[in-house]
Amino acid sequence: MALACPPYHIGVRSTSVPLQSLTISHLSWFFLQVKKKRATAFGIASTGSATGGTLIPIAVRNLIPLIGFQWTMRTLGFILSLEFTIALILMRRRLSPSSTAGGIFDLQAFRSAPYSIYVAASCAAYLGLYTQLTYIDVSGVISGVPPHFSFYLVSIANAASLIGRLGSGFLCDRFGNLNVLIPFNTATALATLVWPFCTTQASLITIAICYGISLGAFASLVGIPVASLGNTLDVGRRTGMLFTFCAFANLVGPPISGAIFSKNGKFIE
Repeated sequence: MALACPPYHIGVRSTSVPLQSLTISHLSWFFLQVKKKRATAFGIASTGSATGGTLIPIAVRNLIPLIGFQWTMRTLGFILSLEFTIALILMRRRLSPSSTAGGIFDLQAFRSAPYSIYVAASCAAYLGLYTQLTYIDVSGVISGVPPHFSFYLVSIANAASLIGRLGSGFLCDRFGNLNVLIPFNTATALATLVWPFCTTQASLITIAICYGISLGAFASLVGIPVASLGNTLDVGRRTGMLFTFCAFANLVGPPISGAIFSKNGKFIE
């Protein structure tokens, strides 16, 4: 079951890409022009991930027995293709492109200590950020939760992330990006530490909700502080570099956790 979770996450996040692209291009214009609510705009846009993360795992679990794994993946591919097609047709550039030196990947950006520290901290966070989401259904089965229900713990966490995504956007614009993201990331870490000790269905549901709320806040708004950590002319490039490094951390984090579990046979030592 855990091995199937990462593809689900890929699908979940992919389904939200066109929605976020369309929504950000319009919401960011509205909020920047009216009240400069950038984090709020991104929080609203990222709710697509919460919606997809709730519905797609359920759909996949029900489709596989009916049409098989291959056609289930093809069905998801058709859905993604349709969404990307709609995005490509409807999206329009709001600002004219700007020319910046350094190419796509500019190492000079890391001469800024605040930016470098933020990238390093984000990568460290992503190493363990999705461990619980990847293995919470496995821990549920080990704890005696029926397999047909433990699978839905992933959807419960993703549904709860909707609260974090929306709420954190408003809070970031009011209290500052890092002032909000740091507590939410700390809450995610605490939820991950407490999770192995949750051995009943009720406790697993509770920790999934708490984890989902804090995870949604950090995952949806982690790129927002980049705009204030350097020149706004290359904010897109610096954001891309941030997520490139975080992608590698996110790639190796869950397998490392899985290797530890395989060796010890449990999530605590």
